Amino acid sequence: MAPCTLRVRYLKKNGFVEVRQNGSHVKMNNPSTKRTVIVPVHAKSMKRGLEQAILKQAGLKLP
Repeated sequence: MAPCTLRVRYLKKNGFVEVRQNGSHVKMNNPSTKRTVIVPVHAKSMKRGLEQAILKQAGLKLP
């Protein structure tokens, strides 16, 4: 389980940009692939299944 902020940084490093934030969720978009993902940014760590689902939507693999 990784902290949510690390996942946001990983997505940014792979071409995603922060579109907007609504409460504790960040909407991110990749202009080159036209993929959009919504990442929860809570104080707790993200569970593995949710982490994998977000990365799958983004078209990425676990580092």
